[in-house]
Amino acid sequence: MKKITYNLIIIALLCIFGCNKKENNNQTQKENMENIQVSDYGVTAKGDSIKKYTLTNKNGMKVEVINFGGIITSLTAPDKNGKYEDIVLGFTKPEDYFNGNPYYFGALIGRYGNRIANAKFTLEGKTYEIDKNDGPNSLHGGKEGFHTKFWNIETVKDAKFPTLKLTYTSEDGEEGYPGKLTTTVLYTLTNEDALEISYEATTDKATVINLTQHSYFNLSGNFSKTITDHELQINADKFLPVNETLIPTGEQKAVKGSPFDFTLSKPIGKDINADDDQLKKGKGYDHNWILNGSGMKSIAKVYHPESGRVMEVLTDEPGVQFYSGNFLDGKFDTKTGGKNEFRTGFCLETQHFPDSPNQASFPSTELKPGQKYQSKTIYKFSVKK
Repeated sequence: MKKITYNLIIIALLCIFGCNKKENNNQTQKENMENIQVSDYGVTAKGDSIKKYTLTNKNGMKVEVINFGGIITSLTAPDKNGKYEDIVLGFTKPEDYFNGNPYYFGALIGRYGNRIANAKFTLEGKTYEIDKNDGPNSLHGGKEGFHTKFWNIETVKDAKFPTLKLTYTSEDGEEGYPGKLTTTVLYTLTNEDALEISYEATTDKATVINLTQHSYFNLSGNFSKTITDHELQINADKFLPVNETLIPTGEQKAVKGSPFDFTLSKPIGKDINADDDQLKKGKGYDHNWILNGSGMKSIAKVYHPESGRVMEVLTDEPGVQFYSGNFLDGKFDTKTGGKNEFRTGFCLETQHFPDSPNQASFPSTELKPGQKYQSKTIYKFSVKK
């Protein structure tokens, strides 16, 4: 009798635990669904209906993503007074994203982030010519790269935090690249005020791949202000010098004693106008830093003293392109008034190195059938009072 009673108690406890776990999972799913709102955004010239997906965490932080280019159109972060403001550059009109997006504002970049020299590379004995859209070179996957594509977006119902799953299939030969490439990207907004971006891709033919995210940040929340007062630290002892068309020369140069030394935090504007050949070539910073360490690691921190905002970047990539907004030219209105002028935003694009398909000494960007490309980057926000 005692044994039967004991067994009944165990069964009852298991039922209660199971029910509670199911209720908790259901509650988490319900909260995540409530924290993802979908609304109409616009219609492209091709007739694609574009939606906007707004992710909100428990603190009130918001990230807005559209299914055109996987573009982040808005991202808010708190200042030292607890005020959340949009801190990513973007257009005021949907059609400016649809009609070229010349600055690649907020976009997913592929198939190959950054530049490939002379818009060609050789793979398994065959030479591929790709779109030439940056002088003699190919930039960010070509004119019709991933930043111009319609991405399928669905919400991930069983995720711990609000998460979007974006998928796009690039057909064999698109923009000159070999292989049918299927890409999946997850955008996750955590309750620690972090935006996590996870990339996966597979191919049916040997190809090259280098995915990244091209958001421009201005932690002041005022997009007519320059970013030269932001203090930056990069965990890298070397960077890649470039030639006149911004292709790496192949040299891996120590940053010590140069304007490229961000091993200790310093204002972006401190050395940006120094009499330096590399700065002249890039019109400022537009170079790849070779990151210290391997695996998932903290690679950069940016601090804006006036607002108190801090952005930390973590990634498992070997490099980061720090770009100081040198080609912003004031042709478009900002979301806070004024124009997107010279150096009013900066990018920290986590990536493999530029022109890797043509430079054997760089980490390989080749992807073969049966392999899975995987990468993750986190942008985490906090305040310093």
